[in-house]
Amino acid sequence: MKEKSNNPDARAILVGVDFGHPHFDRTLEELGLLAQTAGLEPVGRITCKRRAPDAALFVGSGKAQEIKELAAQLGAGEVLFDQAISPGQQRNLERRLEMPVNDRTFLILEIFAQRARSHEGKLQVELARLQYLSTRLVRRWSHLERQRGGIGARGGPGETQIELDRRMITASIVRTKDQLRKVQRQRGTQRRQRERNGAFNISLIGYTNAGKSTLFNSLVKARAYAADQLFATLDTTTRQMYLGDVGRSVSLSDTVGFIRDLPHGLVDAFKATLQEAVDADLLLHVVDAANPHFPEQIAQVQSVLREIGAAEVPQILVFNKIDALASGAQPVRMVDSYEIDGQQCPRVFISARAMTGLQGLRECLSQAAVLDADRDAEALLPLSA
Repeated sequence: MKEKSNNPDARAILVGVDFGHPHFDRTLEELGLLAQTAGLEPVGRITCKRRAPDAALFVGSGKAQEIKELAAQLGAGEVLFDQAISPGQQRNLERRLEMPVNDRTFLILEIFAQRARSHEGKLQVELARLQYLSTRLVRRWSHLERQRGGIGARGGPGETQIELDRRMITASIVRTKDQLRKVQRQRGTQRRQRERNGAFNISLIGYTNAGKSTLFNSLVKARAYAADQLFATLDTTTRQMYLGDVGRSVSLSDTVGFIRDLPHGLVDAFKATLQEAVDADLLLHVVDAANPHFPEQIAQVQSVLREIGAAEVPQILVFNKIDALASGAQPVRMVDSYEIDGQQCPRVFISARAMTGLQGLRECLSQAAVLDADRDAEALLPLSA
């Protein structure tokens, strides 16, 4: 059992509000994993039901008092909400609770900031962070009160500081966007080079912690970072994979994982990385078969694919982690089909960690590569007279 932290700033109370949405996480399991990934220790959890958010405190004054008492009892130094809260609600809650209050969006941004390694990844995270911070200036500078001067004078040092800070952030956003565009042009050049070489491009996608990087390493014998944690991979890695059945090499890319309520700022900022999925000839949609909520996770991934314009790219569903399934839940057939959005998609059961089922997956990839080659050949045939 993990020992509790002696640092109260590292202890957090998790709060979730059920507004009747089907994806509400009553156990706050995913928020707890996000908190742990960010270096915090969840020590208490509170959930409640509401028809709509309280305009001032999101949860109402009674529940806010309950959160404050629980935090004092457990020695927590921060409160984390599973939903996005407005800057005004955040400011009011911090005053009422007398401790930092953050939401799911902030937590994901923190994790991305910790994990980004490449220049492009760091720029993408910085852009999303600046855009998020720009809406929270009222909280960041709440210690700078407006001061009244002489007759007819309004504003003062506090107001001036807010305006200066807003201009600084706006300038930083413009500068970061310009740097990101340059990096994106370089990535676009690399992508066009692969297209000219006639490469068959495959992208690994899926909910975070589904095992994409472990599968990537197993297929191409790479050493991409893989761990049993959320958002272990942020930067796209591309390698060549040889398919012996068809005597052809294909391009395989490992991409950032998706998650429920992925902040739109991150979707926008990571469009260059996610573009690998848009431009792919085939998507390997990796699913954690041992997670009881995998249908919801599949739906979340499909939602992001629609948002970035990749919903029409052919998919193979890869149900991973079958080694974690109970004996009675093991698949009868290692290759079958699964319906997504009214369409039947090929499905392969594997365990990337135990190296089980990979031959069946390779055979599916070989078939897809042959179909792609046949389409290219048909496109080159001269029109009949």
